[in-house]
Amino acid sequence: MNIGCASSLKRIGVFYDGNYFLQVSNYYNYVHPRKRRLSISGLHYYIRHLVSKEENVDIKLCKIADAHYFRCRYSAQDASQRGNQLYYDRVFDDILMSEGVITHYLPFKNNFGKKEERGIDVWLALEAFELAIYKQFDIVVLIASNGDYVPLVRKLNTLGTRVMVLGWEFEYTNDEGQKVVTKTSQDLLEEVSYPVPMHAEIDGNEEEADIVDNLFVSNESAPKPVIATNISAVSSKSKASIATEEYQEGEILSLKNGYGFIKHPNNNLFFHYLDLQDVDFNDLMPGDPVEFTIEQNIHGQDVAKNVRKVE
Repeated sequence: MNIGCASSLKRIGVFYDGNYFLQVSNYYNYVHPRKRRLSISGLHYYIRHLVSKEENVDIKLCKIADAHYFRCRYSAQDASQRGNQLYYDRVFDDILMSEGVITHYLPFKNNFGKKEERGIDVWLALEAFELAIYKQFDIVVLIASNGDYVPLVRKLNTLGTRVMVLGWEFEYTNDEGQKVVTKTSQDLLEEVSYPVPMHAEIDGNEEEADIVDNLFVSNESAPKPVIATNISAVSSKSKASIATEEYQEGEILSLKNGYGFIKHPNNNLFFHYLDLQDVDFNDLMPGDPVEFTIEQNIHGQDVAKNVRKVE
């Protein structure tokens, strides 16, 4: 056995703040010119590539020993009222499972009718610290931006575990004219051994264009929504609404960052990308004919649901 070779193995633990990862992935899918989501497998390879460079070790000796994903998510009942949310949750679970990522979910908390994410950062920090001790990671990679993770990083530093943070900075103006800004905490970046500005890596790393491009899901492999055919999987309330709903016809009026509007005689109807069936949001164009059902949102306003393109 080659003891020297074995001792140079770099054990990597990856920890996802799921809400942050989703926010970044949505930005690249709906706002950034790439119009593609982040790939879990591509991101893991890129992490190994970065560790290889920073630690001056062959990439074959840089192994992701553990990967964990933390996020609040909707209950089955709430998700069933949000278009294809249940389907997309299951698709993403399949992706995480195929890449060996362990999922950790908490329910959203209801605060005066508003769903809020609570407790995820604490849970992530506790798991990361405990596993760093138990599994003796050489490097912990955080896909996170919150300054609340600074105490975790300091604790990991006392163990001699290096910390890498993958952070993004971007801004854009939404349809309401509001500026949306995403930044990584400067306090967090100052505490870690390897701060990685991923926005700069993606937009400015021309020397490693192939590796950067691999960070994104290919258009051909992106999952498409499907219509559930197993009626027994639908709640009795949903069965009744499906039986009585009539599809309307219209055309796409405009498309924004993950949502759009459909021309309708009484009032233009809002729809969200989660309400699409059998079509990807990026495949739609203004003027495309669609059919849809009409439901009321929590404010009593008519919105389009079950939107599908008419060929």
